Amino acid sequence: MGTAIYYFSATGNSLTVAKDLAANLGEAKLIPITKAIKDLSSQNFDIVGIVYPVYMFGLPLIVADFFKQIKLKPQTYIFEVATLGGAPGLSHTQAKNILKERGLCLCAGFSVVMPGNYTPLYGALPLEKQEEMFRKEKLRVNTIVNAVKAKKCGIMEEKPFLANFILNKLLYKGGTKQIPLSGKNFWAADTCIKCGLCAKVCPVDNVEMAEGKPRWLSHCQHCMACLQWCPVEAIQYKKSTLGKRRYHHPGIKAEDIIKQAQALDG
Repeated sequence: MGTAIYYFSATGNSLTVAKDLAANLGEAKLIPITKAIKDLSSQNFDIVGIVYPVYMFGLPLIVADFFKQIKLKPQTYIFEVATLGGAPGLSHTQAKNILKERGLCLCAGFSVVMPGNYTPLYGALPLEKQEEMFRKEKLRVNTIVNAVKAKKCGIMEEKPFLANFILNKLLYKGGTKQIPLSGKNFWAADTCIKCGLCAKVCPVDNVEMAEGKPRWLSHCQHCMACLQWCPVEAIQYKKSTLGKRRYHHPGIKAEDIIKQAQALDG
């Protein structure tokens, strides 16, 4: 019984929201999806929240897999929160449809705008803009908590624009097929100090150290944790990240992301 908040986070945005939700929902249990997906025994929570970032206008692959496998009681109040830099795309619809196929109901889908972290396209926002987003995040969490405590249903913070459908179809359905192999496009510059942090923060154990340098394997989530947490900004994606400012949530430490990654090891 009780409340559980599952989360997937690479640079701390979703972990921050998950922590704030757990703190304001009382005795809520905070569980990394990387751990939960290893143990899919039936869960007996009354309220379940899933917090994740939006990738390519949809669900991260590991989160989609989690929705397809999580075992809950049909009467569980299920809500999810998408953190995003722009638009939720069809992430809420995806989650709703996956759960529906499994006889479960998504009661509410919320969206929280946070600083974007997709460095291949853009650098980090100015600090003052980040701070404003962080302030608004606290207010959004309060609104979400009130809705969850009241067990409100039918909330879907997703605009049904034709553009969302088109972008999801083009980018998500096409692009996500290439995500597991996208690790081949990461590389470490000569400024790499061989600290191994990139391997430690990878939430899916897709980076290994070989002769002191990182090497990327073939089950990438394209989350950018390795790139964003590099202390000397040596890690690049193709050449599109050269010279761009990096980002991770200032309230989250590398150790917090490492704990999530270590869940893979039991």
